[in-house]
Amino acid sequence: MKQKVASLRHEMQEVLTDNILSYWIEKMIDSTHGGFYGRITGDEVLMPQSDKGAILNARILWTFSSAYRLLKRDAYLETAKRAKDYVLAHFYDPEFGGIYWSLNYQGHPVDTKKQIYALGFAIYGLSEFHRATGDAEALEYAIRLFECIEKHSFDTQKNGYYEALTRQWGEIADMRLSEKDANECKTMNTHLHILEPYTNLYRVWKDERLKKQLHNLIELFINKILNQESAHLQLFFDDDWNSKYNIVSYGHDIEASWLIHEAALELGDADLLKRVEPLVVRIAEAAKEGFTPRRGMIYERNLDNGHIDADRHWWVQAEAVVGYLNIYQHFGDESALETALDCWAFIKEHLIDYTNGEWYWSLYANDTVNHIDDKAGFWKCPYHNGRMCMEMIERFSNN
Repeated sequence: MKQKVASLRHEMQEVLTDNILSYWIEKMIDSTHGGFYGRITGDEVLMPQSDKGAILNARILWTFSSAYRLLKRDAYLETAKRAKDYVLAHFYDPEFGGIYWSLNYQGHPVDTKKQIYALGFAIYGLSEFHRATGDAEALEYAIRLFECIEKHSFDTQKNGYYEALTRQWGEIADMRLSEKDANECKTMNTHLHILEPYTNLYRVWKDERLKKQLHNLIELFINKILNQESAHLQLFFDDDWNSKYNIVSYGHDIEASWLIHEAALELGDADLLKRVEPLVVRIAEAAKEGFTPRRGMIYERNLDNGHIDADRHWWVQAEAVVGYLNIYQHFGDESALETALDCWAFIKEHLIDYTNGEWYWSLYANDTVNHIDDKAGFWKCPYHNGRMCMEMIERFSNN
């Protein structure tokens, strides 16, 4: 097993540096208008006048900050600093605080709503930049954004976080993160991506209120978001935490399994860990319902109408590898390592673009490559696949 892990680590570092990070440095830097381009299509056409999304830029910031922290290459620091400077100069709202949702290609605000998911990713990127460099400004802005979320989004009466608000932090009619999402005021996805940056912020800022809110987020996951019977995560909720749709998202299940575990480990609360760890294993096992050996993990299943989306998305496979590596690392389950290795073999065979760099968006259910959805764009970022590689490098650095 040690040899398998060592080989996997070597392969992933090579893919990280030569396939993923090199693509973003060589093809996505906008030297004319600053920051990064907004889009490259699925058939490799650069769209230099596409809008620039907060999620893309915050994820670039996190990815290159983390890569510099681990690998200490100057090019990664330069790219991370470029992302940090652009986020603070253009995405940060100097009047009302928070992060704009999108800018035009010239860097001017297009959609000024405050999607809490985007604030979370900005915290994730800024806290990682501080972690990698010690930069005080990055930490200061990460804390500012934490304060914005707690002041404007946290539901002090019924618990949890509201999805979105107007630029001035007022109520907003359409709270959806994307067109495919339900317009509900509380979602699993946003809570997961508040948990994730709060964990990273707590690594570098041991604030008692942050600690309390991170603990509370874990409790929300295990008491409200997790379906106790099936061990799948419920996705959409009304204000009173009633689950609204009976949909299983396999990628979010496996991603949540290790992010919840990571948060509990970072808090270092032995009693909480004792409660969380059996659930981590259960969630990962439930997610495996969407996994088929040599064919990867499918996207989702609607339990109400029986519809199955059997596409194998790039991010779902990346999170599956991390999730099952986590089970192997912490619980000694060798079958979980085999699942991770199987999924990695699927990625290598079907999703990595060896000619142009980066990964394809997905493999369709009929096993053809998706050239329609972006190679790089609003939602197609170096974060899921880059993080998978870096989790492998960091977790098994002594192998």
